[in-house]
Amino acid sequence: MDKKTEMIKRRYNRASFFYDFMEAPMEAMSLKSWRIEVMKDLKGKVLEVGVGTGKNIEYYPDGLDITAIDFSEKMLEKAKMKADAVKKQVDLKLMDAQQMDFSDNTFDTVFTTCVFCSVPDPIKGLMEIRRVCKSGGRIIMIEHVRSEKQVLGLIMDVLNPLVVNFYGANINRRTLENISKAGYDKVEVTNLYKDIVKKIVIYNEK
Repeated sequence: MDKKTEMIKRRYNRASFFYDFMEAPMEAMSLKSWRIEVMKDLKGKVLEVGVGTGKNIEYYPDGLDITAIDFSEKMLEKAKMKADAVKKQVDLKLMDAQQMDFSDNTFDTVFTTCVFCSVPDPIKGLMEIRRVCKSGGRIIMIEHVRSEKQVLGLIMDVLNPLVVNFYGANINRRTLENISKAGYDKVEVTNLYKDIVKKIVIYNEK
């Protein structure tokens, strides 16, 4: 693991103790409903990248074979407690999204919620998802990105170093550009909140 990844991992280990508390307002406003909406689209053998403290686990549909990964040990501990509490079957693994220990074409569906703001090398992570997702499979993402509005985008750029140093997440990632750079062609995008929070569906054609 490189130094940058190790640094972000330490920040998320630290943040695990207050992560759910800090995100509670966002969950109450809309994020919970967006999570539930994404869960409806999961099919077959499923991978969640960046399970974090396990906020999605209670919404997993029954009858699916779900694996979930995170590179933070402390976040994963929280996820395991949530899975036990809601009695959901999920294979939780400590793993870096940038270098996954899965064979090519393992999963029918891969999904993320607010993850690619923090993957140190997002293009590398997206290419790994492309590798482990079957040809013809789908990648479903809810991600917050840099606004293309001139003033708001500039404010996000100015604030980003403070947020990264405290929290580990970037608020000005250009995730749609990174998706294109990672080799994806067939992408559907829906704005969920202004042009900042988006639902992204990628059809994984190889």
